[in-house]
Amino acid sequence: MKKAILVLTTAWLVCQISFGQSEDFTVYNDLSYLSKESVSNDSLQRLNLVLPSNKEKYPLLIWIGGGAWSYGDRNQEMDLAKRFAAQGIAVASIGHRLSPATWRDSTLDKGIQHPRHIEDVAASVKWLHDNADTYGYDKGAFFIGGYSSGAHLSALISLDNTYLNQVGLSIEIFKGVIPISGTYDIVDYHNVFLNGDRPELAKLHVEAVFGSTDKDFKNASPIAYLKNLSIPMLLISDNTLYNYSKLFEEKIRETEFRDMQVLYSYDLSHGELWKNLSFSEKSIYRAVIVNFIETLFVNG
Repeated sequence: MKKAILVLTTAWLVCQISFGQSEDFTVYNDLSYLSKESVSNDSLQRLNLVLPSNKEKYPLLIWIGGGAWSYGDRNQEMDLAKRFAAQGIAVASIGHRLSPATWRDSTLDKGIQHPRHIEDVAASVKWLHDNADTYGYDKGAFFIGGYSSGAHLSALISLDNTYLNQVGLSIEIFKGVIPISGTYDIVDYHNVFLNGDRPELAKLHVEAVFGSTDKDFKNASPIAYLKNLSIPMLLISDNTLYNYSKLFEEKIRETEFRDMQVLYSYDLSHGELWKNLSFSEKSIYRAVIVNFIETLFVNG
């Protein structure tokens, strides 16, 4: 039987969560996910790992923070990571190389372009898979998610097999994907800036990250790979990025894929939702994520 797409609102307040709450966890910072042959001086290509201490086997959430592909910092995601670890979920906060962002800071004039960001993410997934026994998380229970640009990267790596295939893995490694407040059609994303109040950002931001042609944008768009939908998805969005998430949801609805839940925050902006997830003592959005992971982890 096909599962129905479930649309949740902020009125949906009840989550059945059985994962224990604990402040007892272990943190490993600045772990390089590159082979010794590939190591550079770029400290961005590292991850932070937060492990619950009260369980023998636990799921792993591979988390990619936001920052417009240009100024993300894995260390800024540690409050969020620790809150999930307190609920029995291991978290790997992934760093990746960054694109130029002169539109934000004139000194940020050097960097990389797609697909280098997602190649770093794939390398981190490979490292996490290879080191599961060392750190004790269940390599059969990998989840991937992210916020803003991290949402785009988590959706893309779960839909386009190219990047995981390059490291000897496939998208089947994931039990669930959790993109939050991202953009998923880069052609549309470019056009929004081109026709908006700051058309210079089409070039200085979008083209600096992805290239300059529609082919470049399409290749980087999760929405171009919907034929590969197979992994349960929890799609979440704030009110600022609503249109991008709605476009993605509507395109998925045109397919036969139904193993998806959708949660829109009508009252929180882009920054406010991230703060809610990271710092609020009781976040219904975080609770929904925990329930999503727990259900798939327990039911296997």
